[in-house]
Amino acid sequence: MSSQWRIAEVVGGVPENATARTIRLRVDGLMGHLAGQHIDIRLTAEDGYTAIRSYSVASASMDGHLEITVDELPDGEVSPYLVRDLGVGDSLEIRGPVGGWFVWRPRDGNRVQLIGGGSGVVPLMSMIRAHQASTNESPFRLLYSLKSPETSLYRDELRRLDRESDKLMVDYVYTRSTPAGWPAPPGRLTSDTLLQKIFPAEENPDVFICGQTVFVETVADWLVMAGYPGESIRTERFGGMGGIQ
Repeated sequence: MSSQWRIAEVVGGVPENATARTIRLRVDGLMGHLAGQHIDIRLTAEDGYTAIRSYSVASASMDGHLEITVDELPDGEVSPYLVRDLGVGDSLEIRGPVGGWFVWRPRDGNRVQLIGGGSGVVPLMSMIRAHQASTNESPFRLLYSLKSPETSLYRDELRRLDRESDKLMVDYVYTRSTPAGWPAPPGRLTSDTLLQKIFPAEENPDVFICGQTVFVETVADWLVMAGYPGESIRTERFGGMGGIQ
């Protein structure tokens, strides 16, 4: 972990959907990272104006490299540039990776329940990838709440892992539109739906929730009311207050 600003070179970029992009960075001296950490990015304009934004790391630990996934905000100062204009060979100022609370380590032996709203799935994907790359056999389960199939991040990879991996189960809630033939109509996540699609409290999972503030706080409250110990629930919030996905 570093608190100093340093230069990262863009070595790749892959679109995830119409408004989101995964960016691969090479960072000299980077000795890996923990699944769930984030970096700060600083952009400086010609007039000296600076903007700093935090982005979760999406990749499993890779010496010298990391990946972030950026979802473009229509009125954003930084995200449109990162999604639309940043090119291979360009450089960014970054700080980090940072964070020691909202992280998963391969030595952790409990089963893990991941709950993500929208782009809140990004740090959870880092945990999934780190888990898949490890010898840890504890079950992972992801509940991914998103507006529509078209807004999904990591769609093909999650589909493949859900089908092929013995260590991961993936559940979805679609709030505005569903895939063809989906067995349920679209609708916002409810407490009843949540509890049907996650590990039960008696199995004592470690729970990681990430998304907009209202989503995270609402889901965490539902879990506590359902008997999940508060100390087993870790949360990460971003953006404005938003709404329950």
